Amino acid sequence: MIRHIVMWRVAGESLEQRRQARERVKEAFEALRGRIPGLQQIEVGIDLSAVDYACDVVLVADFESQQALDDYTTHPEHLRVRQELGALRITRHQVDYQRR
Repeated sequence: MIRHIVMWRVAGESLEQRRQARERVKEAFEALRGRIPGLQQIEVGIDLSAVDYACDVVLVADFESQQALDDYTTHPEHLRVRQELGALRITRHQVDYQRR
């Protein structure tokens, strides 16, 4: 199993705009549940700490294999979400690792 973790900072000039952007990212990625072959689990969390170095949103997803993760990157539903949210996300960090 491969665990895929992605963290983003989102755009917004006001606290309300950033709150809305965080919610949009969360809803869009959670809507992928059950639509991507090999995606076993997906969880999206919004940061509560509000520290200046924290990311705004984190995605934790488990894939049955490296091939399933590779396929996810080009799956039409994933590409649609990435396109839809492109302007909302200003930084992105990622870690993928083998789970035992």
